[in-house]
Amino acid sequence: MITSTAFAGKRFAVLGLARSGQSAVESLLAGGAAVTAWDSREEPRRKLEGRVELADPLGIDLTGFDGVVVSPGVPLNVHPIAKAAQAAGVPVIGDIELFAMARPDLPAHRVVGITGTNGKSTTTALLHHILQSAALPTRMGGNIGLPVLSANPLAAGGVYVLELSSYQLDLTHTLECEVATLLNISPDHLDRYDGFAGYAASKARLFAMQRPDQIAVFGTGDAKTQAIAAREMQLRDPANVRLVDGRDLIKLQEDWPSLQGPHNLQNAAVAVAIAEALGLSALQWRPALASFRGLPHRMERVAEAGGVMYINDSKATNPASTAPALAAFPPKPGKRVHWILGGLPKGDNLDECAPFFGNIVAAYTIGEAGPRFADLLEPYMPVTRSEMMCEAIQQAMTAAHPGDIVLLSPACASFDQFRDYEARGDAFRQIVQTLLTPEPGSAQAGGRN
Repeated sequence: MITSTAFAGKRFAVLGLARSGQSAVESLLAGGAAVTAWDSREEPRRKLEGRVELADPLGIDLTGFDGVVVSPGVPLNVHPIAKAAQAAGVPVIGDIELFAMARPDLPAHRVVGITGTNGKSTTTALLHHILQSAALPTRMGGNIGLPVLSANPLAAGGVYVLELSSYQLDLTHTLECEVATLLNISPDHLDRYDGFAGYAASKARLFAMQRPDQIAVFGTGDAKTQAIAAREMQLRDPANVRLVDGRDLIKLQEDWPSLQGPHNLQNAAVAVAIAEALGLSALQWRPALASFRGLPHRMERVAEAGGVMYINDSKATNPASTAPALAAFPPKPGKRVHWILGGLPKGDNLDECAPFFGNIVAAYTIGEAGPRFADLLEPYMPVTRSEMMCEAIQQAMTAAHPGDIVLLSPACASFDQFRDYEARGDAFRQIVQTLLTPEPGSAQAGGRN
């Protein structure tokens, strides 16, 4: 694990003992800190009996503590721990801040921080793949992969590639990334922030933690991201600010089977810009783009049968992240898109998807947002009010012709019917595979004519 002498003799409270909380406790204990830990569940508390003080930080005097470590899922705008820590003069931090504190004790390394509303996971995984392909020691962490503190430090020369959500940035105060990246910003998580401006300010904090001589990389697809980039150009040498739109890579994209569509063009271009900022050449990054396999639930090709492709884009939890998926399939002879969407809505419109309605042959609405989305879409395309995912898949499968695509890209959160977007994507994959597996004695399943 990663730990540090900076923890020695200090006192920390850890609230929440899921994966990142558990790794924080172990790292702090190994570094010589005194730890008070709590979780509402009994099982993780029991595992720590005798090693930490078990107490709810809300029920003790926090005066004299050096930090309260909380999960990114704790809503600081409404949870009482924020006010309790503030009253005691104690910072509320996360495991990424502990990593930042531990960095001086690690072998020489660099850190890349990647944030944005959409595309973070793909860009993070792609950069990690590029670095691996170039034989550099690298680890992927933060909002993806293992908790950053849980694995052993990288060898000298290593690169930590961290996907950072706004929630994680809210809990991080001293992380100086050698390369910091903002892909894009669109309205999301507004229940946690003072409007869109507050959400954007959370993203911008990644750059405020950098030194002026460190590199900042920005996508150019939206005004808010461009505004943050312009401000950074005034605060540091403009040569240390990279603006990336991806147009110079368009001709190469045909060679990247897992990076199709305009959104992935930007993701790839940003990953390339970061790789080059780290000293890699085109001879190193170009073959890695072709061999990248993509991530589950992000435009994942789960099956092909009867000439019909089934794509799981369950990670698209808002209209802004669904829009690029629709844009990836412009109308072509013999290729039509059957769009499955719906869930727990994050808004009451699909305006960001509207420019690509012409790419869709039919829509199948599910979940809480289903009736509202059906009303919005019916003037533009045939809509089936499916309600449940299984029905939507069956209906799309029956209607699909060879060459068509059945696309789950919900534009909604999953919590009305599923535990999370991963469970929703897993269900899509399993249902498709089940429906495509013929029962003994039946006709071969596949695309329908």
